[in-house]
Amino acid sequence: MLVSGMGGELGSLVAAKLENEPWVGSLVGIDVDPPRRRLRLAEFHLLQPSQRERIVEVVTKFNPHVVINLSVWEPDARAGLAHARQFTADATTAVIGAAAECPALEGMVVRSGLEVYGRGRNSPTRPDETAVLHPTSEYGKMLAEIERQARAVGRRVKIAVGKLRLAPVLGKHVPSPLGRVLRQPVVPFSALADAPFAVIEDGDAATAFVAAAHGRLDEPVNIVAPGAITALQAILRGHRVPLALVGPEWWLAGKLSHMVGAPIPDHVVELMHRGRLADGAKAGELLGFAPKLTTPEVIDHLYAWESVVRIGSVGGEIEGVA
Repeated sequence: MLVSGMGGELGSLVAAKLENEPWVGSLVGIDVDPPRRRLRLAEFHLLQPSQRERIVEVVTKFNPHVVINLSVWEPDARAGLAHARQFTADATTAVIGAAAECPALEGMVVRSGLEVYGRGRNSPTRPDETAVLHPTSEYGKMLAEIERQARAVGRRVKIAVGKLRLAPVLGKHVPSPLGRVLRQPVVPFSALADAPFAVIEDGDAATAFVAAAHGRLDEPVNIVAPGAITALQAILRGHRVPLALVGPEWWLAGKLSHMVGAPIPDHVVELMHRGRLADGAKAGELLGFAPKLTTPEVIDHLYAWESVVRIGSVGGEIEGVA
């Protein structure tokens, strides 16, 4: 097994679960950062997305049976849009291209997202996997390109290619622009269209990747927690102050949010305006997978996470954890 993106929260969680699977032999990972949890068996290579020759060398020398590609930079999660787009494109080309040269390769699972369906006027409210891809955000276009490259390689070398279209992933240590926005003291929402959306907890998402790799998934599958919530409902559950906005005010709100460390990229604005739901029934049929947490429960966990607060002291203010 080879996991690209093993250093991230989702990637290291996938690797930890793979280490406990009896059907997994050798496990190798690559990423720009070391894994965020202790791994017992995995061999890790610290590589930049631009180091294409080194990535090809590591992947082809290992000659994996299955590749899980999680080298995806969501805009304004760990990097701004321009860097996120470039890092994702470089990593995708290097990893998927290298995997195609491995004679032992049987399957590949790539990370995608519900953003590939878009939220245009004619887009289905709750798309299933047969819906036409029509991304209307930059992140959606990035994910659609990953799917395209993986599908092309799968057809050329005749391997199974699974595409997991994740709802927005939230977790205790997951860098998420949606999560950051919702945890601000004052949170904007669309006064004209407070549409429902769904999310997925990072542990549930990791379980889905392990199941897809084990079963050699060969088609797209939506991975989404049951239930739905609107931005206003989430804000009230978190005891935050709701700020009702109409169209023109979102530009100013985005600028102010960026200044306090919570940028609002276009796919998050799209979610808060038009919602983001999907039919997740196929995951149970093909993967035997059912999320443990519902969307409202994931949101409750979001607001239960520790955060940095200011604590008064004799000598002044210090930072503490609550």
